[in-house]
Amino acid sequence: MDSTYFWTGWSPIVHTLLVGVVGYLVLVMLLRGAGPRTMASMTPLDFVIAVTLGSAFGRVLTAVKVSLAQALAALVLLVVIQWVLAAARARWSLVRRLLDAPPVLLFYDGQMQHGVLRKHRMTESDVHTAARESGHGSLADLQAVILDQDGSLGVIARSSMGDGSSVLPFVASDR
Repeated sequence: MDSTYFWTGWSPIVHTLLVGVVGYLVLVMLLRGAGPRTMASMTPLDFVIAVTLGSAFGRVLTAVKVSLAQALAALVLLVVIQWVLAAARARWSLVRRLLDAPPVLLFYDGQMQHGVLRKHRMTESDVHTAARESGHGSLADLQAVILDQDGSLGVIARSSMGDGSSVLPFVASDR
């Protein structure tokens, strides 16, 4: 067995320590500068950036042939792409439609939306669970259950429906 499996000298260890410390600090500063939106509940855009950043950081941390400058450039590039897409998403509805799944009604006005449940691979049990988790013992207390962009289920009680302005745009599109 070759001894390089166990030891290749101090150079790769120093490289890993340097890239690890500097890369980590730069990544924290980049994410802090990106604002709380980057760390909010995960939309598909947020999920992709989190996975990609983690993968890139893990790779450059252990890759001896990747320079510190190249590692930092990769991390900065990924965060800049996220910033650009988030800004474009906020500014243009076409980009929003491409990047975001719209909220969908799973339950509305006493009716399960069975077609929508099937389309989104959910069950009536998921709706009942959301009702219980929001403190409701009966679907009769609810006006709507919505599958939000981040995958969470929003529950709106009949008594809280108000004018329905946060729900009504999705009633017409789902039926």
